[in-house]
Amino acid sequence: MAGYGEGFEAGTRFLVTGGAGFIGSNLCEALLEAGYFVRCLDNFSTGKRENIAGFLSSPRFELMEGDIRDPDVCLAACDGIDFVSHQAAWGSVPRSIEFPLLYEDINIRGTLNVLEAARQRKVRRLALASSSSVYGDDQRLPKREGQEGKALSPYALTKQVNELYARLYNDLYGLPTIALRYFNVFGRRQDPDGAYAAVIPKFVTALKNGRAPTIHGDGLQSRDFTYIDNVIQANIKALSAQDHACGKAYNVACGGQETLLGIYQAISQAMGMENVSPVFGPPRPGDIRHSNADITLARDNLGYKPEWDFGRGILAAIDWYTKGEGNGIS
Repeated sequence: MAGYGEGFEAGTRFLVTGGAGFIGSNLCEALLEAGYFVRCLDNFSTGKRENIAGFLSSPRFELMEGDIRDPDVCLAACDGIDFVSHQAAWGSVPRSIEFPLLYEDINIRGTLNVLEAARQRKVRRLALASSSSVYGDDQRLPKREGQEGKALSPYALTKQVNELYARLYNDLYGLPTIALRYFNVFGRRQDPDGAYAAVIPKFVTALKNGRAPTIHGDGLQSRDFTYIDNVIQANIKALSAQDHACGKAYNVACGGQETLLGIYQAISQAMGMENVSPVFGPPRPGDIRHSNADITLARDNLGYKPEWDFGRGILAAIDWYTKGEGNGIS
């Protein structure tokens, strides 16, 4: 992740909400390695303490336990902060279908609390996590900003609303905001456990333990799988981009298209487990059939250029899940 922290003055202070989560902890790590102060806000509902354990000894790292649904917590978290990276949310399309009210409360109300706190504390810029799910039932490929369809899940709807609020705060209140639409992020620290875990860590850990993974549907659905370091780069570039880039949403992906069966074959071959056949289960409600991204707008406005393609990223992810790695920041 070397070089991703360029573009900020010495002493710049960052808040990462959801900083103990998969993406948030990797972003905390990159900013700390670049020499900046990082405040991590997390209530550990989905984040993990082990993700940030290696940072706690750093004098430039501060852990703040709290919930974005509490406006006072958000105000305190934004106090003295220059830039906010808002990663805190509940993910998973299937889980959102089960718990729509909870997703409204966390993802929409929580995000509004963070935006308002950032406005009141005069934060210089806020970047927030959105999702490729905002494209909904629109069938056009590749996915391009401005061609959004009807939401297919409560999760997707919360991300659409978050983008609208971010744009409103940019245009109405003068808080510079940028929304980043993640396309199927994978890599180190992504949780392989639980019913709602992402497909790549589930495949790797199942094969590692000698089990046959489950593929929901026929396996021919396709995604633009994006390695974590590309997402970290996009977040940091969003916070340091020129002012004209603000008030918009951007695709964050590689521009590729991999089927789930192709993913499984790549993983099983890399692990020497080609003889293990997957189990096929019913399709998951709310899933988009095909998704790949046009990243032209992010390239032109943010200077985003993905450095990790899928092949390189999947080998790094397999290595992390099979060997495990610690980390610490001095």
